[in-house]
Amino acid sequence: MKRIVMVGGGYGGMNALHQLINNGIADDVEVILIDRNPYHALKTEFYAIVAGTKADKEVRLEFPDHPQISYIFGEVVEINTEEEHIRLRNREETVSYDYLLIGLGCEDNYHGIPGAMEYTESVQSIFKARQASNKVNNLPAYSQISVVGAGLSGIEVASEIRESRADLKIRLLDRGSSVLSAFDDKIQKYVEDWFRDNNVSILHHSNVEAVDEGIFYNNGEGIESDVIIWTAGVRPHYLVRTLPFEKDRHEKIIVNDFYQVPSHPNVYVVGDCAASEFSPSAQLAGIQGEQIGDALSNVIRGRQPEKPKPIKLKGQLGSLGKSDGFGNMYRRAFTGFLPRLAKSGVLWLNKRH
Repeated sequence: MKRIVMVGGGYGGMNALHQLINNGIADDVEVILIDRNPYHALKTEFYAIVAGTKADKEVRLEFPDHPQISYIFGEVVEINTEEEHIRLRNREETVSYDYLLIGLGCEDNYHGIPGAMEYTESVQSIFKARQASNKVNNLPAYSQISVVGAGLSGIEVASEIRESRADLKIRLLDRGSSVLSAFDDKIQKYVEDWFRDNNVSILHHSNVEAVDEGIFYNNGEGIESDVIIWTAGVRPHYLVRTLPFEKDRHEKIIVNDFYQVPSHPNVYVVGDCAASEFSPSAQLAGIQGEQIGDALSNVIRGRQPEKPKPIKLKGQLGSLGKSDGFGNMYRRAFTGFLPRLAKSGVLWLNKRH
């Protein structure tokens, strides 16, 4: 009996699982998926959990039911690639594997800034998004929220909180001269205008040097804030960073064309944990997961898998509340209701799939 173990039920793991099912799991194969949560969480919607505009159940999907797939729900504390087993917290037995898929995702990158981990809220897991939501939605009127980081996550968090709580004061801290540096100039201007029109202040050229309870220090100035939300970068899961594999400058594991670790070809890596020419995204992880599912389906049958086709991303979408948005789609910049509608459609398709 061959055993495939997947650690992490995010977009990459979920799509790999579905692809294995679609291809037909061989009779002599069992699949075990390990995740902290007993459901797949739609991470692209965590900003709405923080703002309180979506119920928790709306961002959860059940894992697929299949007689050859079993699930273990718990926290992975060790990945031992020499003895080929996984160890979980509060569980004596380890989980051995013949093939391993690592899809543990990412966590906040605090860049060594003192107090940032201890005194800021996060949107990197559904548990942390819930915690942030409690802080935000229990604030009295006229309280101050500060969002550190003006990339896609920071933009969506700040705009969704504005839509949810018109009474709050919101500021967005941006390291550069314009928000969304990875997007088109047209989109940058549109988003900045949206924030100005909706009374969200932007502090450009910010440099947060330290954080303490209820205060952060930006370019030497102490600025008080009732809640501070951190969206200023991510890095691979800490267990991935400790693995003895070659990594790129972003601490991601370098893989071959089939997403295998060259020194350990029975270990596959997906999503935020795998080195890639593309920026991390749910779309990228989903495509990689499908390709890994195809490769594994062939490998466990003793066949040489076909080299995956080059990845072509369709673009990136962002929301500004429920009826406004922006996005790069097929190399064109779009703003307004159309990209917001498209994002809702992508979410619907994910749930449908």
